[in-house]
Amino acid sequence: MRRDYLLQRPGSQNWRVRLQDGGKAVEHSLGTPDRALAELRALPLIAAHKEKLLAKRPALTPAWQHELEPNREHAGPDGGKIVATDTLLIHINHNGAVIKTEPNGRQAFALVGGPLTLRSYVEAVRDHFDVIEGVSRPGVATKNGDDDLIELYLRERNITGPQEKQCRETWSLFKELCPGVKLKDATRDHGRILVAHLRAMKGRTGAKVKSTTVMHKIAQLCAACNFGIAEGKLRFNPFAAIASKGDDVTKRLKFTDADMKLIWDNLDSLPASDQLLVRVLASTGMRLDEAFQIDGEEEPEQGIRHVIVGTKTEQSKRRVPFPATLLPYLPETVKGRLFSGPSHNASSRLNPWLERIGIVSQKANTAKSVHSFRHRAKDRLRIAQCKPDSLQWAVLGHEKKTVAAGYGEGYPVTVLKQWIDEIGM
Repeated sequence: MRRDYLLQRPGSQNWRVRLQDGGKAVEHSLGTPDRALAELRALPLIAAHKEKLLAKRPALTPAWQHELEPNREHAGPDGGKIVATDTLLIHINHNGAVIKTEPNGRQAFALVGGPLTLRSYVEAVRDHFDVIEGVSRPGVATKNGDDDLIELYLRERNITGPQEKQCRETWSLFKELCPGVKLKDATRDHGRILVAHLRAMKGRTGAKVKSTTVMHKIAQLCAACNFGIAEGKLRFNPFAAIASKGDDVTKRLKFTDADMKLIWDNLDSLPASDQLLVRVLASTGMRLDEAFQIDGEEEPEQGIRHVIVGTKTEQSKRRVPFPATLLPYLPETVKGRLFSGPSHNASSRLNPWLERIGIVSQKANTAKSVHSFRHRAKDRLRIAQCKPDSLQWAVLGHEKKTVAAGYGEGYPVTVLKQWIDEIGM
């Protein structure tokens, strides 16, 4: 404790504490002639005084600067209008259609507290935000409880690879667009700011990203919030159903019998590994990434060889018997990875190959790709009258839960083998 806080008035044995507040001295009697006891009694008074002074110091605090006055309509170009909310600008054309949304303003900083001097201003900038005129000095970002929640979700749900990368990138973007907003306080308007930004982004070709891409980018963040709700850490998901498919969605078509003839007639123009990949996709209806998940086969069940795929989501995890038409092209026993390298590299090889051999869609907003094998498989099961729907899900791994809690659950491999053989090649 600084000794000059304490004093004794002439004619009094008791010690007093003197504090400066706004240029004026304020004294408090400590009621004792014992200096040591007086120092102890002065401590809480001095602590409260310093806390009060710190609260008065100028500080920079985040403040949203609106571009247009919120909660009203504004005139837009070409006879349209702009509806301004606290966080969004919704642009509506003269026909009443929403043409775009964007943030209503930008993040700024407000200086609060006083008295304001050159020294106190510099200290506020240096100590509190380390930023001046919107330019930050390099530093290490501190993590908060929301960051811990995202990390817990990724770890508990075993999210790795591209999905983990996507989740981290989208989470960082949200924090950049909505600085200081905690997930527990986030609203759907905050979610819409993220969606509006993603929709305005351009892909590698220079065109705006498709609505399905926006949905994909938000999916992991939405799942992380659902996880937080289940953990009792959140009460609301600001990203749930915040993005939807637009009219830019490309519909994937199934392969016709004519397409399949072209595929088999030209299969030998592919490398041996890609030839096997095509046979696996055609005969099982697997997703492309699921084929790349095959890492050795399981112990045969009643003599039926099978693998486990769909490990990335609980809904798609399932046992897949090797179809009879595929067995002649497989090793005697699959040990280790059946296919190597990233699955998207295979997609970038096979889709152009399909176009080269003459498999293209003639309809607008439609396409044929390696995913068309899956659509064909679903159609083959429908024609074969594979029922109930849960049996189709068990074979192809749709949206509903199939075999997730253990390999011994769900339909027997003997039943799955019967129906997967209906897909054929």
